[in-house]
Amino acid sequence: MLTELVLASGNKGKIAEFQRLLEGLDIQVHSMKEYPEIGEIVEDGATFAENALKKARTVCQATGKPALADDSGLMVDALDGAPGIYSARFAGEQHNDADNNAKLLKLLESVPDEKRTAQFFCAIAIALPDGRQYTVEGTCPGTILRELKGEGGFGYDPLFYVAELGKTFAELSMEEKNRISHRGHANRKAVEILRQLRGE
Repeated sequence: MLTELVLASGNKGKIAEFQRLLEGLDIQVHSMKEYPEIGEIVEDGATFAENALKKARTVCQATGKPALADDSGLMVDALDGAPGIYSARFAGEQHNDADNNAKLLKLLESVPDEKRTAQFFCAIAIALPDGRQYTVEGTCPGTILRELKGEGGFGYDPLFYVAELGKTFAELSMEEKNRISHRGHANRKAVEILRQLRGE
């Protein structure tokens, strides 16, 4: 029976979101930060799902515990789906959110508002010590603004505008964001799998 789960992430924002989403399950959630010996996992897959599975499998094998990993990013239509799997390091390996957002705005400078459509995409993988593995996906459509709006969230959240709410991801409460976000959609599917694994 599933009683523990290691989140294969060191990103504080992601960990906070996942812990909130998993609150209803009687599962002890660990952060990868509790296992510094694992080190950085190179994300060299060709898709979000491949990267998520690699992270989940690596952490599962290193800890002997079930592991959950996500790989998510922004796909901008006017940039042929970029930054995609390179979202976190869009501005280079020594990236930060400000640099990534600045590069995105620069590339979209001449793109008219109606063509600034995009979507956030998330793949979540669960790996179990017995070799079983599962993947689920979630998306959220939006548009890219011309300037940052909002103080919350992380990554591209201040530029990602959701028309139905009239706000960017960075202006949403955690509850609002989890309800509509790519990670929220994928995580609800993952939670159903975890429930089944717990025999609920």
